[in-house]
Amino acid sequence: MNELTEAVRRAAAAETREEFQRRVEAQAEDVLEDVRSGRLDNRNFSVGLELEAYAVDADGRLAPVPEAAFDAPNCSRELGVHNVEAHTHPDAAAGTGFRRQATTLETALDDARAALREADRELVLDGMWTVPPAEGTEAYLDAGTETDGVFLAENMRPIARYVAIDEAVRARAGGRIPIGLPGLADARSILVESLTTSIQPHLQIPTAADLPRYLNVATRTMGPVLSLATNSPFLPADRYEGLDPEAVLAETPHECRVPVFERSVNVAGVEKCRVPEDYGGVADVIDRIVEDETLAPVLSETGDADADADADGDDSYASSVPEFVTKRGTFWRWVRPVFGGDVPRGDGGDATAPENDDASVRIEYRPLPTQPTVRDAVGLQALVVGLVHGIVVADHPVEHLPWADARDSFYAAVADGPDADLEWVGSHGDRMDAAPVVRDELFSLARHGLREMGVEDETAEWLLSPIEARQSATHTSPSAWKRARVRERLDAGESLPDAVRAMQREYVEQAATGRAFATWDRA
Repeated sequence: MNELTEAVRRAAAAETREEFQRRVEAQAEDVLEDVRSGRLDNRNFSVGLELEAYAVDADGRLAPVPEAAFDAPNCSRELGVHNVEAHTHPDAAAGTGFRRQATTLETALDDARAALREADRELVLDGMWTVPPAEGTEAYLDAGTETDGVFLAENMRPIARYVAIDEAVRARAGGRIPIGLPGLADARSILVESLTTSIQPHLQIPTAADLPRYLNVATRTMGPVLSLATNSPFLPADRYEGLDPEAVLAETPHECRVPVFERSVNVAGVEKCRVPEDYGGVADVIDRIVEDETLAPVLSETGDADADADADGDDSYASSVPEFVTKRGTFWRWVRPVFGGDVPRGDGGDATAPENDDASVRIEYRPLPTQPTVRDAVGLQALVVGLVHGIVVADHPVEHLPWADARDSFYAAVADGPDADLEWVGSHGDRMDAAPVVRDELFSLARHGLREMGVEDETAEWLLSPIEARQSATHTSPSAWKRARVRERLDAGESLPDAVRAMQREYVEQAATGRAFATWDRA
């Protein structure tokens, strides 16, 4: 038995599960006490960002990321061997914080690109890979071997937590995980998630007791914000061989990554990934994490946990509650809480947290696919954090939109992108569903929220203008642009697989210019 499969077997053992849950419950009490005592409070609103991408070879086909790419600061591994994540250190939002976020992200991606080019590969910022590797999508996702009774997906990172999660999901699914999209009926492992990439804006809040309110407000924003950002309307091109193009276009959502991610872990009636229900208080937030289905019960002293496996890294607070952090790592809600984190940089680039500077709370906003450029990604980061804070400080009535309507608005955006029927409450308490009017409110509230955080108007305009310009662009979101390009080629007589490949080549060329998406169709 090798070290990896031994770690997976430990995670599956009943005694591990029992001890893990005991520690989670005890550490959860510590976290709650730290919230009540003010230990998790901080001086500033701070922001951070994660951006996932994938590698392609000289022919534009999916390819592994060379290990040298992970030597770059702010770059880390992800589920698939073709994935890479760039992330920022948290910055106080006031002053130049957002501009530092953009610079950090650009530098991380430049470093990763340099390493990839040494291997004749390129980095693609996109919501889903659509040009498969040489062996084809099915062969790539299904490749693997049984070792000591554990399935090891060949193209998954050999990290114990990943493999343990995969074993748990595969067991519940009976060996094949149902996906149910045109061209993708099922999958052999959770490696299917690695089709998708996302950006995840973080908002660290000064007062930990306010966390439930910010989480609930963020849920109300998901549909309208996603409708501007959808970017994964197609699966890999070879999955459409022999299918009716019109049926595929009619049945496939604008944002495939949402059903792919949800269905890859929501099996046998367990909804691990979903829109979070409203929270009643911080104790409720913590209790939900404790009570959530456990997939990979890793004990800290075994060394089986890995910072690349969706934990919070090596910050001192997280290391004091390691099992709780591991449990939170599979609390897959489209908006979720994070306890513990790095000390944010202030306006001069220095750490500005108070005496208890090893602790914080933040919301992690997960509905958004990776965008074509850093400018677009940071613009959406600013829209999200400004909007959520703006709603709170304005006591805006959308905060009281019924939860079911917020959920339906999100899934409407998943299905129809910029054409979705959105649910919103206007500033005077009137119900609104006209997308242009709703979006006008989004940007007004985001500007208000950024200003209240201490972001200068000039910086706010620099941040928001590329996203706001999407409203008057030929195509409001990248998914709409992709579907239009594919439609043009279908009408010209091309097959759907060829049309998807050609669209992807054009997308990569446009994204490589660094110009914000809203400018792509300008002469």
